[in-house]
Amino acid sequence: MPCSLDLKTLEAAATWYVQLNDGTVSEARHRAWQAWLQSSPQHAAAWARVETLQQQWSMMPKQAALSSLGAAKAQRRDVLKILSMLVAVGGASWLAVEQVPYRAMLAEQRTGRRERRSLRLDDGSQLDMNADTALDIRFDSEQRHIQLYQGEMLVQTAKAWDPRPFVVHTIDGSVRALGTRFSVRQLPEQTRVCVLQAAVEVRPLQHVERPVRLEVGQQVTFDRDEVDEIQRLPAGSTAWVQGMLSVDDWRLGDFVEALGRYRPGVLRCDPAVQGLSISGAFRIDDTDTVLQNLSKTLPVKVRYMTRYWASIEPA
Repeated sequence: MPCSLDLKTLEAAATWYVQLNDGTVSEARHRAWQAWLQSSPQHAAAWARVETLQQQWSMMPKQAALSSLGAAKAQRRDVLKILSMLVAVGGASWLAVEQVPYRAMLAEQRTGRRERRSLRLDDGSQLDMNADTALDIRFDSEQRHIQLYQGEMLVQTAKAWDPRPFVVHTIDGSVRALGTRFSVRQLPEQTRVCVLQAAVEVRPLQHVERPVRLEVGQQVTFDRDEVDEIQRLPAGSTAWVQGMLSVDDWRLGDFVEALGRYRPGVLRCDPAVQGLSISGAFRIDDTDTVLQNLSKTLPVKVRYMTRYWASIEPA
């Protein structure tokens, strides 16, 4: 079995397993799975890994197999459980547990898709977690640290003076609060920071000795090596806290990708319409209505292969 399967492909295979074993499988869903399976050699390789697991389950005690996967439901936590087992079949489970995607599965604080959460921290700070976010909180007598593995968070540090530094760590570096309200999002290859109050210091992992100060109304992205040019903070950048996705002249492809964070299953955008422009404020807790309304403002239609697989296509 090739070991080059990416995490998204394995996650898709895990998602299909959950959907095909939730007790409500239809002929349409089975055809959609077949289409996915045959559309890429990587998909076939990932599903072969699922079949390897099935062979192993047949040798497990019946109760253990059922508690592991046999009664899986179409929920994010079940997909993550299966995904971790698929990684294990690849022979890298004990090493991979130290990598960010797998550490995220073990994080103390996690949200699934269509889930947001607010936390009051021990020091009185307020923390909001966006959908599909994973983080650990580490407060002690000398420091206040948050490790963000994936997703997005918004924090309002406590107003009471506290000598302990408040630092958010990501795979790309760290963000130190300077009495502030700010958000941090872990992107696929960068970290994005937005400052809504006061200021922060951004330190790339490879150049911690060269902090970059970010003031209120500014945002920046950075990776392990460098900090990009500071930009003006766009309106509505933290609208997700109020359950909204606010966009101004976005590409439809980017909009669909962002909306997909709040919707279970697969949401695709045909390349032929990805460049269309879209603006407005959309409720992320009702993505079905958002999709229904797209065709009223843009020359597109939504095609559903299953309840959990939708594609935005030319009208």
